[in-house]
Amino acid sequence: MTQFAHDNVVPLKNSELSKKEQVADMFDNIAYRYDFLNRFLSAGIDIQWRKKAIRQLLQKDPKIILDVATGTADVAIMTAKILQPAKITGIDISDGMLDLGRKKIKKLGLENLIELLNGDSETIKFEDDSFDAVTVAFGVRNFQQLEKGLSEIKRVLKPGGKLVVLEFSRPKATVVKLLYNLYMNVVAPGMGKLFSKNRNAYKYLDESIKKFPEGKNFTTILDNLGYTNTYCKPLSLGICSIYCGEK
Repeated sequence: MTQFAHDNVVPLKNSELSKKEQVADMFDNIAYRYDFLNRFLSAGIDIQWRKKAIRQLLQKDPKIILDVATGTADVAIMTAKILQPAKITGIDISDGMLDLGRKKIKKLGLENLIELLNGDSETIKFEDDSFDAVTVAFGVRNFQQLEKGLSEIKRVLKPGGKLVVLEFSRPKATVVKLLYNLYMNVVAPGMGKLFSKNRNAYKYLDESIKKFPEGKNFTTILDNLGYTNTYCKPLSLGICSIYCGEK
C-alpha cells in the first residue's frame, strides 16, 4: 500500500498513540460540540454539501447503504430522507460521536432504518459485495492508510455499486485562497478552542487538508484501485469536493 503525506498527519505529534487512536480520542472529546461547530464554522453550507453528495446516488437508487466515518449520523439521516433506502449502516471509531448519532436517530424514529456500529474503515466487518452504495463525508482524511480504507470499501461494495466521498479541498483562486487560509489558520482554531476547548482538532483539520491528495490526485488513486467511472465535482469555489467511483 502506498503511503500518502496526510496518512502521517496526527492531532498530537508527541503522542505515542496511532493516528487512528488519536483521531478516535479527538472526536470523543469534541463530539458534544461537533454538530454545532460544523454549522457555525461553515455558516450552514455543509448541509448543502452533504445533500449534493447524497444526490450523486439518485440514479442508482441504492437500497442497502454503508456510511463510513458516520460521526453523529448527519449523512445517514439525510440519506434516509433523500434516497429512502431499505437499510443504512453507519460505522465510526468514535463511541462519543456514535452515542450522539443514536440519540438523533431515536428522536427521529429512524431506529429501524439506521444502525450505528463501532467500526474501522480499514477492516470493515461485512462480507464482500454487501452494499449498493458507500458514503464517506469528511472522513477519508482521517484514514490511517488511505488506500487500505478505499480498498476495503470497494470490497464490500456490490458490483456496480457506487462510492461517494465528500471532502475538504483547497481553493485555487488567489483571493479565495487568501481568505480561506486566514479562516483555517486563525478563525477555525480560535472558535474551536472557544467552543470545544480543543484547538488541536482544528489545527489538525487544516494540516490534514493541506496534505490530502485532492482533485485529480484522488480520482487517480481510485482508478489505480480498480474503481471505474470516477469523477470529481468541486463545490463552493473549491473549498470542498465530491469524489465518486464505481465497482
